[in-house]
Amino acid sequence: MANQYWKKKVVLITGGSSGIGLAAAKQLALAGAHVWLAARRLELLEAALKEVQAAKSDPSQNCGVVTADVSDSQQAARIVETVTKSSGAPDVIINSAGISQPGYVQDLSSEVFERLMQVNYLGTVYVTGAALPAMIKRGSGHIINLSSIAGYMGVFGYSAYGATKYAVAGYSEVLRAEMKLRGIRVSVAFPPDTDTAQLTYEIPFKPEELKALEGNTKPLSADEVAHSILKQAEKGHFMIFPGTDARLFYLLTSKLPKSLVLFILDQMAASGKKTKKV
Repeated sequence: MANQYWKKKVVLITGGSSGIGLAAAKQLALAGAHVWLAARRLELLEAALKEVQAAKSDPSQNCGVVTADVSDSQQAARIVETVTKSSGAPDVIINSAGISQPGYVQDLSSEVFERLMQVNYLGTVYVTGAALPAMIKRGSGHIINLSSIAGYMGVFGYSAYGATKYAVAGYSEVLRAEMKLRGIRVSVAFPPDTDTAQLTYEIPFKPEELKALEGNTKPLSADEVAHSILKQAEKGHFMIFPGTDARLFYLLTSKLPKSLVLFILDQMAASGKKTKKV
């Protein structure tokens, strides 16, 4: 990225040990940012940090890792505190930490719904809340939250996951309105299926109807999604759509009558149900 927007900025990425978070971290390191990664598993963070260090454009860039579970408000606050002591208060927060568990709604336990909400939504809220005081005092900053296509369109098989991503999108919209008055940018990204370890994990749990909805669509790479998110974020976009599918689906679901959208989705899902019976 030739844009100077990220140069020398302190960027904190949750879920930074793999997937979109790690891909963004490496691109930001190349762009000259001080990159910090937060995740639960130290061994993955240490491996990710080596990749980030190798991507740095300047040896003076201060990069590091923090082990923490963002679903715990105290641990989330500790992440921001650790980064602030080492590199200064974060200029940018990328809330990329997230988990998923597809399945029929009647088969998903209440614990699944609770855990996904704690990580995907409250993790975003906790880290953002810990970083905001310094951003407000400084009068600048950028918060980038990761939602999903399932955060603006109810997707068969993603009742627990989709609810959390709708919550992230709604939170981001209110955050944008309030923080704009304080000079702080807010963006929310709606990635499509992305080729990550999380997506691989989901495959055995996906209902046939969900597979029918997905069709033969090829997932984007984490690098592609991260590049698109960062490119649109540096331009100041609030709603970010990596790839043409994410933007197209949003336009269709927002412009077409809801009844028509639901009818089309129902027909596609029904084709998967027929296939399952064969």
